[in-house]
Amino acid sequence: MAKEDKNAKKNRPGLFTPMTLRGLTVRNRIWLPPMCTYSAFARDGRPTPFHYQHYVSRAFGGFGMIIAEATAVAPEGRISPCDVGLWEDGQIDAWRWIVDGIREAGAVPAVQLNHAGRKASTGCFAVGYEGQSVPEEAGGWPTVAPSPIAFGGLNTPRALSVDEIHGLVGAFAAAAGRAVAAGFQAIEIHAAHGYLISQFLDPLINEREDEYGGDLNGRSRFLVEVVDAVRGTVPQEMPVLVRVSATDWAAGGWDLDQTIALSKVLKEHGVDLVDVSTGGMVSGVSIPVKPDYQVPFSEQVRLKADVPVTAVGLITKPKQAAKILARGQADAVEIGRAALRDPSWPLRAASKLGVPTAEAPYAPQYVTGAY
Repeated sequence: MAKEDKNAKKNRPGLFTPMTLRGLTVRNRIWLPPMCTYSAFARDGRPTPFHYQHYVSRAFGGFGMIIAEATAVAPEGRISPCDVGLWEDGQIDAWRWIVDGIREAGAVPAVQLNHAGRKASTGCFAVGYEGQSVPEEAGGWPTVAPSPIAFGGLNTPRALSVDEIHGLVGAFAAAAGRAVAAGFQAIEIHAAHGYLISQFLDPLINEREDEYGGDLNGRSRFLVEVVDAVRGTVPQEMPVLVRVSATDWAAGGWDLDQTIALSKVLKEHGVDLVDVSTGGMVSGVSIPVKPDYQVPFSEQVRLKADVPVTAVGLITKPKQAAKILARGQADAVEIGRAALRDPSWPLRAASKLGVPTAEAPYAPQYVTGAY
C-alpha cells in the first residue's frame, strides 16, 4: 500500500497537465477565476471592448480556463448597475466575439452565472456609492433575499416568495442556454461570497420556515434545483461547476462540514467540479488572510467529497501553485489578483519552472519570449 501511495503522489498532475471534465479538455490547470470588473458602462448588461481585451489577453497569456465574471441572470440580480448579464437574448452576440477570441487563443471560455440577492444594487467606481446601496433615483433597485436581513449597511431586502424562487431557477436555466448559444464551453453557478444562492445556504441568513429553509436539505434546495435546471439545459458533454464559500468565518454559520455534505450532493446531481473559496456571507468577521489560507478547505472537499476542486486565494508564485497540485490539495489553481497585474502569469510560470516550450501554452507569435 505504501508503494502505491508513493506512485500516486509521483503521478499527480503538474500545472501544465491537461484536465478533462466530461467532454471538455482544458489545456492546463492554471485558471482565471471570475472577478467582477463593473465595466458594462451602458448599464445594459452587455460586455464591451474592455471585456474582450481583458479576457482574450489572458487567454493568450496561457490560462487554461477563463471564467468570466459574475454574470447576472436577471437585471435585479446585478451586484452593481454596471454588471454584465445574460438575462435576455440581446446580450448573446455581445458575448460571442469575446468567447470566440478566448477559444482562438487556446483557452476554454466559461461563465459564472449569478444573482446577487441582498448584495445587489450596490455602488462601484463607475457610479459611485461604493460600499452602499445605490438609490433608485441613481439607477438602483429594491433587493430580494431568502429573509429580510440586510448585509452590513446595505438596504434591507424583501423576502422572496416560493413562486419567485421557482422563477429564479428558470432564470438560471435560461441564462445557461444563452451562454451555450454564445459559445461558452462550461458553466459555473455562483453559490459563494454571500450572493443569493449562498444566502439560502447560510443558517445565519436564511430564516425561512418553508421548504427552502430549516435544515441543510431545505437550505440547499434552491441550489440543487438550479443545478438540475442548468444541467438539464446545457449539452450533456458540457461541464457544470459550482463555486462555494467553504466557511463564512462566523460561529454558527456555514462551515466546512456543511460544504463537504453539500459537495457530495452536488456531485450526485451532475456537478463536475467544486470551485472552493471562503467568506463574503457575513460582514464584520475576521478572516486570516495569508498565502494559501483557503487551500486547506479545497483539500478537505476534494478528499472527503471525492470531487474535483480548484484552489484560490493569494496564490501568486509558480512554485507555490505547483506545490498545491503536487500535494494533492486541488486539481487546478486559480490565479486572481496576480493575473490582474500579469495577464501572462502562466507563461511566466512555465519559464520559472523550466517547462519545455512545446509543453507550455505559448501562442506561435509569443514563442520567442520563452528564450
